[in-house]
Order: sequence, then C-alpha cells, then structure tokens
Amino acid sequence: MKQEELQFIPLGGLGEVGRNMMVFGYEDRYIIIDCGVQFPDNSMIGVDYIIPDMQFLQGKEDKILGIIITHAHEDHIGGLPHLFDVLNNVPIYATPLTAGMIEVRLARAGKLTKTKINIKKAGEEFDLGKFHIETFHMTHSIPDSIGLAITTPAGLIVVSGDYKFDPTPIDNWPSDFAKLAELGTRNVLALFSDSTNSERPGTTPSEKDINKAFEEVFVNARGRVIISSFASLISRLQQLSTIARRHHRKICIVGTSMVDNVNLAKRLGYLDLPDEWVVTLEEALHLPDKEVLILCTGSQGEPTSIMGRLSTGKYYAFSIKEGDTVMLSSNPIPGNEERVSAVINRLYRMGANVIYNSLLSVHVSGHACQEEMKLLINLVKPEYFIPVHGELRHLYNQAKIGELMGIPKNRIFVVENGQTIKFHHGKARLAEQVPASMVLVDGTNVGDMNLDIMHQRERLADSGVIVITLMLDKDHHGLIRDPQIIHYGLMSGKETPDIEEDLRRTIIEYCGKKNSTGTNNIEKNIEQIVRKFIYNTTHRSPWVIVNPFYF
Repeated sequence: MKQEELQFIPLGGLGEVGRNMMVFGYEDRYIIIDCGVQFPDNSMIGVDYIIPDMQFLQGKEDKILGIIITHAHEDHIGGLPHLFDVLNNVPIYATPLTAGMIEVRLARAGKLTKTKINIKKAGEEFDLGKFHIETFHMTHSIPDSIGLAITTPAGLIVVSGDYKFDPTPIDNWPSDFAKLAELGTRNVLALFSDSTNSERPGTTPSEKDINKAFEEVFVNARGRVIISSFASLISRLQQLSTIARRHHRKICIVGTSMVDNVNLAKRLGYLDLPDEWVVTLEEALHLPDKEVLILCTGSQGEPTSIMGRLSTGKYYAFSIKEGDTVMLSSNPIPGNEERVSAVINRLYRMGANVIYNSLLSVHVSGHACQEEMKLLINLVKPEYFIPVHGELRHLYNQAKIGELMGIPKNRIFVVENGQTIKFHHGKARLAEQVPASMVLVDGTNVGDMNLDIMHQRERLADSGVIVITLMLDKDHHGLIRDPQIIHYGLMSGKETPDIEEDLRRTIIEYCGKKNSTGTNNIEKNIEQIVRKFIYNTTHRSPWVIVNPFYF
C-alpha cells in the first residue's frame, strides 16, 4: 500500500515577522497551527493589519481536523476571527490562558459560535485523525506557551513555537527540557524552529534581569509613572505591579485589551494582583501623583492606543504633564520604528521624563538567541531542519546555525510563505506553491485592498490631489461659469492664488476653442492639460479628478 506524504504548507510567518500560520496535511486531512496578524509598515496607508491568505483552506472545511494555538500573542491568534469567515465548526485546541484570550476575541467578533475551544494543559496529548499531538511548555513572554510534537505515519515532527530558554522566568515555569531531550531519542524527522533572534549571539536575558531597571525607574520617579506595554505581556504586568506595590503605588489599568487580559489572567491564576491595589482611572487621577502607576496600551505607537492618544493630547480622560515618568516597555516591531520615535518625541515635548530601551534596559525579548537555538537542535536531533517565524534574513541565519550543529545543508530548507514541503519515506522535497499573498484589512474591508489602491494612496500622500469642477452647456458644451479648482496637499504659499488663476485661464482657453468640448473626451483632455500645467509649474504629479456637469 502506498504511503501518503506528509505536507507542510506555510501560509504566514515565513519571510516576515507576523501573521504566523502553518498547515500540516496527511491523506487529505489537515491541522492548522496558529493564525495571526501582521502589523503594517508606514507605507501601507490606511491599512489596519494584514492576515494570512486562506485560499488554500477554502472548500476543505470538512477535511480540517483542528486548529492548535501555541500562545496568545496577536501574531498567532489575531487572524482567528477572519479564519472563521472561511471555516465553520472546526475546533480549537489551546492552553487555559490562550483559550481565554481567544474566547474574548472571538466573542467580540461574533464568531464564538462557529467553533468549540478545547482546553489542553501543557504536557497533555490528544489525537486529531492520524496526527498524535503532544504539547510541552516553552518559556516565552506570555505564560502558557507551548511547543508541539506531532507524530504522523510519515514521521515525528517538532514545532518549537515562540520560545527562549529563560532559567528564571517570572512565573517560575521554565521550558520543558526533559521533554525536549526525550524527543531527541525518538528519531525526529523535522524541527520547525523560531528564527526571530537568529542574528543575535549569546542567550536572551531573563525577564528577571530587567527588575533592577524597573526599580530604578520607580525610585527616581517624583510624579506619576505611566507605562505602556503589550496587553498580552502578562509576565511584564506582573513585574511592574509587584514593584509598584513595593513602592506604595496604586495600579490603574487603562485600555480595553489590557483590562480584559488582566481580568482574565487574574481569574485563571496567572497574575497575582490583589483587588485592593487596583483603582479606576477616576480614582487614580484624584490620588497624589507619587502614589500612582498607570499601565496602558500603545508601546508600538499605535495612533488609536492610549499612549498614542496621550502623546497627541487627544486622550479624553487626562493629559501628560511635567513630572510624569513615561516608559515604553518594548522594542519596536519591524516597521513601527518611525511611529514609536514620533511618540517619544511628542512625549518629550510635553515635558515628560521618557524611558525606553535605548536609554535603560526596560525590555527583553521573548525569543531565543543563537546559543539557545543551538541547544534546541542539540536536544531534538532532527533529520531535517526548517527555520520558521522570521524575515528571510532570519531564516537564512538560523539555517547557518543548523549547519554549524552538523545538519547537512541538503537537509535544511529555507522557504517562504506558500512554498510547500513534502515528506515521504523519510525524505523531504520541495513541492507545489500555494497562494500566500498579503490580505490587507482596512476597517471592515478584508482583501478589497490591492497594490493598485496602495499606490494610489501613496501618490495622494506624496503629491496631493486637485479637483476640477466644470459646469457646461449641455447643447453647446461651452462653459457656463469659470471652473472651480480645489486642491489638497499640493501647494501653499503666496504664489498659490496666481497658480490657480493661471490654471483656470488655461482651462477656459481650451474650452473656448472651437469644438474643443464637443467630444466625449472632455474629462481626459482637461486631466492631461491640468497634469501638464501643474508639473511644469510645481514639478509635482498630483492625482487629478475632473468633474463635468451639464446643464
């Protein structure tokens, strides 16, 4: 009997940071691992976030056995509401904290009835068809993170999940080294490993290493302490709240996502924060400044986040003032650097004492560095090595680490989204390409955005827009009145009225020519005239819109 092939289908997270999503298939049955979002860079004007391309899954609803989530960060769960626009009644498997955060997200999106969330604690095993799943704890920057060992008829594969080997994690729950070592005795066919920090030598510092920096911030603060962090970084929130209590500061949580996550983590026992130390924002604003810690969202400079609005003076409840110590406890996600820098500069302008990682070590990564990657390979001892979770440069650098650890180059596969790999009789090969393009989400519009629209927005942002309104005689096609000219983002200054008048005269002269308007090309002809005039005058190429009205 012919043995079926094991398929690996990456739909997101390979060749980029974010929107992580992998699919494994055997005998036309599939499991999905993670479904996240990616945040846009500054060139993606108006885009809220990016999700994986799910075309491959369409029409396979009855063939998908389950969705396994490794942890509750946005780049691993943020796309789930959109996944359930494609799928229905496909179960989710996740650890308790991850399951709780997924439930909140799906409930808000009105998608909770489309799935069943099954809670599996780290260390539990379960079967999905011919896939036998073993979960094991891996330390990351959020509690309850797991890696996966998946036994298939084609062999055993290991998925690291996001991880680091922190010897002193905040929750005192280190990675399961015993399980990793045990897997290394079982002829692992392939290891799929987190590549995020593959360019960084050494090991990632422990979360506890930054306690000293936090203590310094609280000791030196003379007014309010306002700290933004990832809403899902529960271990960081634990550190800060513990230190705040030691310095007799009441804790105020601001931002819907952070409030939800804190309440959930407290309820499930992942966060020790006594109720008597928590105050509302209204209460915090009436306490002496030196007795307050405000924890909020916005460490990535998101314009609509609490910190984003505080930095622009547009938060309704309170404003930054002199004497405030404001900390951004994170590193900018690639693509967010400019946005974060702008927030920092605005906070300085408001008189705040701003603390960020370039000045003081107030953030550590949740991802392994090179020595930890070597240790993982040494423990698991895979036949094949596939770097995942990272930009192409990260994947290639981890591939080099694999070679250093003795894995033959022909058994290391560096692939990007859409490039499938098939395993058959213990051998791996590249297979077909599946759709894996960026799906842009703009408000409620999913996938309606394309490169043409993005180029249009870039052009509008770069060169502005000019609108010409023409009122024409429907019989003779002549102008009834002078053209109306409106422009945005194009020109300003004393010369603007003169340029406008010269342009208006040029249009009138054209329309006054015999038969010039007696064609169906009035819009196109005027558009060309305007574009040429503006370029010759300003050396810019704006978006030109011509609106003719006939009376």
